[in-house]
Amino acid sequence: MHEIEPFYNWQRYYLSEDDENSPFYGRTYGIEYEDTIYGYYIDPKWDSIGSETLYCKILMADYEHHYAIIEVFGEWNDTLHNDVMFLKRTVVDHLTKKGINQYILIGENLLQFHGGDEDYYEEWFEDVEDGWIAAVNFRDFILDEFRRYHLDSYINFGGTLQIGNWRTLKPHQFYDLIKGLIMRRLA
Repeated sequence: MHEIEPFYNWQRYYLSEDDENSPFYGRTYGIEYEDTIYGYYIDPKWDSIGSETLYCKILMADYEHHYAIIEVFGEWNDTLHNDVMFLKRTVVDHLTKKGINQYILIGENLLQFHGGDEDYYEEWFEDVEDGWIAAVNFRDFILDEFRRYHLDSYINFGGTLQIGNWRTLKPHQFYDLIKGLIMRRLA
C-alpha cells in the first residue's frame, strides 16, 4: 500500500496545496509515512478527507472551465464509514462553491467499495446542475457494486470511460476527452 502514489506528472500544471480555492491549500507534504488504511502505511502525498479508509488527491482544478480531476485511493465504504459524505463535505462542497460542476474521479487505486445510502450521491448530482460526475478506470467489481446500489443514476461510469492511456494526456486534453464521452452519453 505504501508504494501506491497519487499521479504526479501533472504537478507542473496544478498543485492543490498552492491553490487558494482548494480544500488542501497550504498543506505541506513530508516524507514520513503516518496515515494508514487497515494498519498499512500509505504514501504521505495522499490527502485525508476525514475517512478512515478513503483518501484522495486533486490532480487538477480548472475554475475557468469548471472541472476537477480527483484520484481516489483506498476503500470507499459507505456502509460503515459513509465515505461519500466525507468526500462530498471535505472536497466536493468546497470546489462546488468555487464554480466546479464537472467532476472526474479516477478510481484505479480504489481497492474496494461498499455501498450504502444514496442521499449524498443525489445531493452531489443536484449540486452540479448543468454539470456531471464521471468515474474513470474503476475496477469491474466496483462498477458492479455501483450498479447494485443504483449509482448510475448519479455517476457516469464504465464502457468508454475505461481509458488506459489517460496518463499520456495533459489535464485539459483528458478533460476534453471525458467531456466529449459524457456529452455523447447525454445526447
